[in-house]
Amino acid sequence: MATLRDIRTRIGSVKKTQKITSAMKMVSTAKLARATHAMRAARPYAEKIREVLAAVASGVETDAHPLLSARGKVRRLDVVLFTSDRGLCGAYNANLIKHAQRLIAARRPELESVAIVPVGRKGGDYFRRHSQGQIPRAWSGLGTVTPAPASEIAKYLMQRYLDGETDEVVLVYSKFKSALTQTPGDEVLIPVTPESAAQTLSYETEPSPEQLLGILVPRAVEFAVFRALLENQAGEHGARMTAMESATSNTEELVRTLTLDYNKARQSAITAELVEIVGGAEVL
Repeated sequence: MATLRDIRTRIGSVKKTQKITSAMKMVSTAKLARATHAMRAARPYAEKIREVLAAVASGVETDAHPLLSARGKVRRLDVVLFTSDRGLCGAYNANLIKHAQRLIAARRPELESVAIVPVGRKGGDYFRRHSQGQIPRAWSGLGTVTPAPASEIAKYLMQRYLDGETDEVVLVYSKFKSALTQTPGDEVLIPVTPESAAQTLSYETEPSPEQLLGILVPRAVEFAVFRALLENQAGEHGARMTAMESATSNTEELVRTLTLDYNKARQSAITAELVEIVGGAEVL
């Protein structure tokens, strides 16, 4: 049976843990507010660039830009996996990794090779240990999301497609719905497939539609990566906030249980001392 000193030590240890989890929850709450604001502010731009790209692409041939041209048969696949750099966010990273594994397993029979491009340390560490595909490049330690790393990642992926090193690029990232819900999802990044335009261009453009696509398509790819980073960042902070809130609640319950055990043990010790005193007095 644990002694009073052991129980007191454990109560002190749990209370220290409770302070840490509570502080991490508050930090994640503040970061989540900033991340969701940035994500929502980017949505109007995403809608407009899709609309303009669809309108311009509707008036030209599909081979007007190399990133619009799909390969006849996909033999080489790039999976860009977005995870966090740090843990303590529940099953957030595990769910993303499992989604990527399911995607690879489903596509593997028709493929010659799979390349995994991790964005975030957790995904990179996992796939380096389990060797489920080559890792030509990885990113981590990006911190607060800005357009610069998104542009760097997008340019690298576009160059791999243009050089014939891959036939398709798929993004796997967390689609943020709320602080409690982050759903792993995937989407094809390259080749770019513009949405069906509401109407084709009925007016002249300057420069020509082909030249305009040369600007719009890379921008669309860069912004798709940027949006995935924003969604992933918001999902990470939401998952960590929820995990730390749950951990704080668990420590509070554990402190209550240990305090009750401490009081029972103390009462038992006092009762034993009284019995000894009474027994000694009777002997005298």
